[in-house]
Amino acid sequence: MSMIGEYLRVTAAELDRAIQDPDWALDFVEEVQDAEEKTEPAPAEARHFSTYKVWDVLRFLLARAEFPVNVIHGEEPFAEDEDWGYGPPRYLRPERVRLAAEALRATSYAQLISGVNPAELTSAEVYPLGWSEPGTLEWGRPWYDDLTQFFEAAARAGDAMLVWLD
Repeated sequence: MSMIGEYLRVTAAELDRAIQDPDWALDFVEEVQDAEEKTEPAPAEARHFSTYKVWDVLRFLLARAEFPVNVIHGEEPFAEDEDWGYGPPRYLRPERVRLAAEALRATSYAQLISGVNPAELTSAEVYPLGWSEPGTLEWGRPWYDDLTQFFEAAARAGDAMLVWLD
């Protein structure tokens, strides 16, 4: 089974409800995922987004760049007694989504991988393993670009973000 990075854009009212009623939040996540699985919207139009297995390499690269927002794991806990796959979900408030969107746009993927030796990822046991192959750092580029579009759209709408690993 794979570990997958997951995101759901939510309005301020939906965030409040999710915090108060985590069961509703999980049901809502599943509804949105099911609906968007059929329509496959572009990242800028989607409410749900997944970084699939790229989440950990992005975590490594963003931490190395001292990124100002934890876009990989979220920052504020809720549903702490719940397990949404690999632990409880977290969230980002709208102002943190805006800051993340600005920082993502200002930080190119080329900047993130500049000077990175794939052996560093292997040594740090970045998921999934197998970083010794040529060009493996490029694997994350399209996901990073899509994540940037997703966050920018959320920021424009004033949305918050639910974040979890599944």
